[in-house]
Amino acid sequence: MSVNVAQVRALFKKLETGDGSEFFTHVAEDVDWTVQGTHPLAGHYHSKADFVAHTFEKLAKVLPHGAQLHVEHALVSGDWVIVELHSLATAKNGLRFDNRYCWLCRFAEDKIVEVRAYLDSALVARLFEENPI
Repeated sequence: MSVNVAQVRALFKKLETGDGSEFFTHVAEDVDWTVQGTHPLAGHYHSKADFVAHTFEKLAKVLPHGAQLHVEHALVSGDWVIVELHSLATAKNGLRFDNRYCWLCRFAEDKIVEVRAYLDSALVARLFEENPI
């Protein structure tokens, strides 16, 4: 099954409105998720639980109101989706965390099964340097 742009925007809207748990119901338990870069969130995660624990849970400790992700663009080609996002978050110390993201997501049926995420590594590193956990 391939997805369309409207379905992708509806799914990612859940992240925009702070409903991450609903978004993650559409991520496979055994998702293959790679966060590119050389920063505290970078890594290759082999499950949804591992990814969430090493990224979103860490971010929640330094971003009191979450990452506040917003979709800029979404492109669909078969089972692959490219989503460009930006964050409008503020860290505990007041740092504006205006990061930009590009997620390449592969769907199988109605679940995201693979993601390669690209972002500003230097900004993530600065976030955790200034807001240690």
